[in-house]
Amino acid sequence: MTHQLPAIVLLLTLLAAPLCSMMRNGEQAWKVAVSAAWMSVIVAFALLHQVWGGYEISYQMGGWPPPWGIEVRIDELTALVLALVTLFGSIVLSALRESLRPIMRKHRHSLYYTTFLLCMASLIGITITGDAFNVFVFLEISSLSTYALIARGRDRRALTASFRYLIMGTIGATFILIAIGFMYMVTGTLNMADLAERLPAHADNRVIQASFAFFTIGIALKVAVFPLHYWLPNSYTYAPKATTAFLAATATKVSLYVMIRFFFDVYGVEFSFNQMQLDKLLVPLSIAGFLIASLTATVQTDVKRLLAWSSVAQLSYMVLGLGLLNVDGLTASIAHMFNHAMIKAGLFLALAAMIYRVESSQLDDLAGIGRTMPYTTAAFVILGLGLVGVPLTAGFISKWYLISAALEKEWLVLAALLIASSLMAVVYIGKVIDAAYFKPVPASHANVKEVPALILVPCWVFALLTLYFGIDTRLTAGLAGRVAQTLLGAGS
Repeated sequence: MTHQLPAIVLLLTLLAAPLCSMMRNGEQAWKVAVSAAWMSVIVAFALLHQVWGGYEISYQMGGWPPPWGIEVRIDELTALVLALVTLFGSIVLSALRESLRPIMRKHRHSLYYTTFLLCMASLIGITITGDAFNVFVFLEISSLSTYALIARGRDRRALTASFRYLIMGTIGATFILIAIGFMYMVTGTLNMADLAERLPAHADNRVIQASFAFFTIGIALKVAVFPLHYWLPNSYTYAPKATTAFLAATATKVSLYVMIRFFFDVYGVEFSFNQMQLDKLLVPLSIAGFLIASLTATVQTDVKRLLAWSSVAQLSYMVLGLGLLNVDGLTASIAHMFNHAMIKAGLFLALAAMIYRVESSQLDDLAGIGRTMPYTTAAFVILGLGLVGVPLTAGFISKWYLISAALEKEWLVLAALLIASSLMAVVYIGKVIDAAYFKPVPASHANVKEVPALILVPCWVFALLTLYFGIDTRLTAGLAGRVAQTLLGAGS
C-alpha cells in the first residue's frame, strides 16, 4: 500500500472536490473537505519520512514507465512543498466554516469547499508531477480555482482583482506552455528528468534559449516577481478573509518551487546562470522588489493591503536567494518559502478573525483590539515578530541565511539593504501593534469579543509553529541546506 502513497496524496483532495459539490448541506461538505485534507497531510508526512536523508520516490502512473508514461517523482524538496501545501491548507480549511458564515449563504458553502479542494489538489499535482506538460495542466486548474476563490469576496472590487489576476495569469500560463512546447519540439520528451539529460546537448539551440526566455517571464508572473507583481496586492486585499491566508501560504510558493525545479534541475545551473546569466536579472529585480514593496507597506492604512505588499517583499527575498547562486542563498530561499508560508497564513488568518468581529481591516477600526480580542492579537504579534525576523522565530533563520549569502559574496551593500528592509517591516508591523494596544477602543467596538475556537485555534497553531521552527530547524534550514547542495552540485 505504501508504494501507492504518491497517487493517494493527490486523489484524496481531487476526489473529495466533486463529492462536496454534490452536497447541499454545507456542514457535511465541510466535514468531507476537512477529512480529505487532513488525510492528505498524513500521507504527505509519510512521504517526507520516506525520502528524508536524500532519497527519491518514482511512481509510474498507469504502469507506463517514463519517459513514455507520466511519472510522479518525490524528493526532499518535493516532500517539503507537499507538506507545506497540505498542512497549511488543512489548517486554513479547518477555520473556513466559521469564517464563511458572515459573507456567504449556507447553501453556497459546499461549492466554495469544492473550489478550495480543487485548488489544493492542483497545487499538490504541480508539486509531485515529473511531467512538464502536467505542470502546465495543474497550473491552469489552480489558476482557474484561484480566480473563483478571489471573486467570492464581499467587496465588488474582488471581481476586478480576480479579472486582473485572470489576465496576468493567462499570459503567464501561455508563456510557460510555449516554453514547454519549444522544449518538446527540440528534445521529443516531456519527462522532466529526461529533459534534464537531453537539454545540455542543445544549449546553443536558439529554440531552447527562446523557451528559457518564455518560461522565465511566465513563471515570474506566477511568482509575482517585481515588476510583474501588480496582480497580487489587490487579489490578497479583496479575496475572502481566510482565502487570502490559503493563497498567501501556497499559490506563490508552489510557483517558486516550479521556478527552482526548472532553473536548477531541468535547464540546469550551467545553462540558466552561466550561459543565460539569469542571476543578473533576478538580483536587481529582487532588490528593487523588496525595497519598494517594504516602503509601500509602511504607508498603508488597510492592514490586509499592508500584509499583501509585505508578501511582495518576502517573495523578492526568496527570488534573491536563487540569484545569489550559493548554498546559503538557496538554503534561504527554500527555508523562507516554508517559513513565510506559515507566518503569512497565520497573519492573514488572525486578521480574518479580527475582521470577523469588527468588519474592517482599517488600522483605525482595529484600535484597542488588543484589549477586546487579546488572544487573537497575541497570536498576530508573535507572527508579526516572525515576519520581522526576530531571533527564536522561524523568520529569523531564513533571513540569517540570506544575509550570510550576501556576505559570502562580499556584497556588503546588499546585506545593509536587507537589514534596512527588515527595519521597514518593524515599522509596518509596529503600526498594527501600536493601534491594537496603545489606541483607545472606539465606542462602536466596546462589545467586541473573541472569535469562536474554530478560528482562534488555527491562529495559535501557526503562531506556535513559528516559534517551534525558530528553535528546531531540521525540517526547514536543515533540509533546505541538503537540497541546496544537491541542486548546485547536480544542477550544474
